[in-house]
Amino acid sequence: MKLKLNIDDMTEEFFEGARLLGVVAPIKDYQFCWQLNHRLRFDFRINHDIEIQLTKKQRTYFFSVYEYQEANNSLQHFLYNNHFDGEYLLPEFKHLDFLWLLKGDTVTDDKLGDLITCIKSMPPVQLVTELVQDKIRNKGHLIF
Repeated sequence: MKLKLNIDDMTEEFFEGARLLGVVAPIKDYQFCWQLNHRLRFDFRINHDIEIQLTKKQRTYFFSVYEYQEANNSLQHFLYNNHFDGEYLLPEFKHLDFLWLLKGDTVTDDKLGDLITCIKSMPPVQLVTELVQDKIRNKGHLIF
């Protein structure tokens, strides 16, 4: 008997209730996190345990993931670097530098709007947009 891992169910469960932002900010990931931590009073830290590894064309690519847990609720923020050495975590969004996943608690449209406004006010940020999950072809790449 063969057991088959149902990736679709796993992906759906991982993204249930989650919101995802795409950010264009042409700076290093650690510089961007420092600015977010400084301006928004967040505490993003790199988490090597959930770094995303993709193998393409017999090469392995490493996409760093930064994590921040809000203090008074179960909302977690994950900031993914979308680029590594000429490859993309989500190739369908090559123009985006970072992907920001919010999960674990409800994020209202108002709260998300406030967050987007704050991010947009930062000097290196050129664009912040919410990504509609139906439009993401490679969602499985974001699962750690």
